[in-house]
Amino acid sequence: MRRVILSQDAAAPVGPYPHAVRVGNWLFLSGIGPRQRGSAEIPGVIRDADGRVVEYDFEAQCHAVFRNIGHILRAAGARWEDIVDVTAFLVDIERDFAAFNRVYARYLGHVQACRTTVEVRRLPTPIAIELKCIAYVEDR
Repeated sequence: MRRVILSQDAAAPVGPYPHAVRVGNWLFLSGIGPRQRGSAEIPGVIRDADGRVVEYDFEAQCHAVFRNIGHILRAAGARWEDIVDVTAFLVDIERDFAAFNRVYARYLGHVQACRTTVEVRRLPTPIAIELKCIAYVEDR
């Protein structure tokens, strides 16, 4: 059984894909960023007069990403504890890795999911973080 998940609370995907797909007990989340539903602004992003990003509040973006993931998990009937694997994409790992670990611990430290963190040159929108998650949702 395959079911497409679209949360009415998480930011809309930036392309032709769903927030997640559930296949049997497995839940695969698309890459989730910090944008907020109904807003063109990105949490924590500071722009200059020409609209270029000049600074960002990484922790604000992290919390926004985890809020979006929480919305998607709820829409899929899943919980934080169901997450088994996380891939994190950071645009500045040297600057932001310690902050990422602090925020990550608040949401997923108790879960003990596997995790991979990589630095990428950039992401599709002017964001500093994106997370890709896999969960295993047991029937309750």
